[in-house]
Amino acid sequence: MDCDKCGTDAVTHLAYSGLHLCEGCFTQSVEKRVRKRIREDGVVPDDATPEDPDTWVIGLSGGKDSVVLTKILHDTFEQDPRIELIGLTIHEGIEGYRDESVDACVELADDLDLRHELVTYEDEFGVQMDDVAEDDPEGMAPCAYCGVFRRDILERYADELGADKLLTGHNLDDEAQTALMNFLEGNPRQIAKHFDASLGGFDDRETQETFVPRAKPLRDVPEKEVALYAHVENLPAHITECPHASEAYRGEIQELLLKLESNHPGTRHSIMAGYEQLAETAADSLRDGVDDLGECDRCGAPTDRDVCRKCYLVEAVDGEVPAR
Repeated sequence: MDCDKCGTDAVTHLAYSGLHLCEGCFTQSVEKRVRKRIREDGVVPDDATPEDPDTWVIGLSGGKDSVVLTKILHDTFEQDPRIELIGLTIHEGIEGYRDESVDACVELADDLDLRHELVTYEDEFGVQMDDVAEDDPEGMAPCAYCGVFRRDILERYADELGADKLLTGHNLDDEAQTALMNFLEGNPRQIAKHFDASLGGFDDRETQETFVPRAKPLRDVPEKEVALYAHVENLPAHITECPHASEAYRGEIQELLLKLESNHPGTRHSIMAGYEQLAETAADSLRDGVDDLGECDRCGAPTDRDVCRKCYLVEAVDGEVPAR
């Protein structure tokens, strides 16, 4: 098939739009959507200056999503002195899998001349995910531990690096899955929190000072298009599933959405269009001010408990009997 934009050989067909696109027109399409999302969400503040730039920490895992996000952000803002980019990579201690993805992060950072920071679970918590997955002291899926540890590092290091924003590579599939899960769980307050945490534009969210605000510039781009972009641009992405991945419920939602998208192209976009409106309405109705958080007795992190979830799990992995 020929590209509907320029007439050269097409490399993909976007079923939800009907377009056939060549390599060049396809990559331009992805980049255009990312830049549009950045504009619409107001990610670049009006008061950013070369003397006082906005610092963005990118969660750079080495997977296709974070690598593509980093490349597009670099190409967009490399010559803009108002924006400073920093890549933050976390090594969880997963032999083979994370070693290769860290190599991809280092290669990309070197290619782009990007400041790059590497943090490990071993150094931060004295644990490695391979051991955590094997011991499993709380009887949970490995992702449950890893998600808590990862969020702690991302939030803490974003703050330490002076970040104004924390950017992650969540794509359209990721966000549509989360939207459907939140709806099926019947928790309007969680939907409201999703809006204020990362979904709404920066002018529409509730202001809070506890955590570095997040942005997801890839959230309009389907997962398969992110993978194709990485391939077309020959990016050093490590496209392999984590050996400990076991989010069973999300996996069911993923399969459901893929089937719906195959039968009804555009389903993911429709879900997000409605969900964003619903989330904003929920946020406007259910906001009750900034959460009244105290400090963890162990590490001082913001929490509504005496001991934060991260410290509780670290103590459990270490064989201690933590206080809840």
